Amino acid sequence: MAELLKIYDENPSQKHINKVVEVLRKGGLIIYPTDTVYGLGCDITNTSALEKIAQIKGVKLEKANFSFICEDLSNLSDYVKQIDSATFKVLKRNLPGPYTFILPGNNNLPNVFKKKKTVGIRVPDNAICKSIVATLGNPIVSTSIYDEDEVIEYTTDPELIKEKWDHLVDLVIDGGYGDNIPSTVIDLTNSEPEVIREGKGSIEIM
Repeated sequence: MAELLKIYDENPSQKHINKVVEVLRKGGLIIYPTDTVYGLGCDITNTSALEKIAQIKGVKLEKANFSFICEDLSNLSDYVKQIDSATFKVLKRNLPGPYTFILPGNNNLPNVFKKKKTVGIRVPDNAICKSIVATLGNPIVSTSIYDEDEVIEYTTDPELIKEKWDHLVDLVIDGGYGDNIPSTVIDLTNSEPEVIREGKGSIEIM
């Protein structure tokens, strides 16, 4: 049974954030608010938790395209190869924000992602999300719970999200109603930026 935990975006309670981080450190799965749709996430360093998420999503872990949720751009070099200043400027201008940027991965990626050449980086403009990552001390791996075929309320209303995911996750954060438009995905690994998915973030940013 998942626990439903109310946290306010304007001023997230550190006590509640600590509770979320404790769940993550124990290998638990959480559903949490972002600046777009609610996300399903776990600690990037916990392989068994990563495997659970891959299983839920029905994908092989080493092939999964999960995003890395970061607090800011300061930890970028932990997982991303050296990027040029033009690319960095695009990131700096648009993050935090509703974007997932695909960047070249480096050799420090967690073992299960070692074969991946790219990594999706996300810095949501959401205080709850950023507080969790800051307190945890490393990124969380994330995938959205958005489902085009589903009644919108089941991906936007925290109480209905809990009802649906009750036996799959350990904790659902109620950060208010979520959005139903996912992030815009932009590939920055080639000479020209390529829009992979148009979502909430404007594509007029290049």
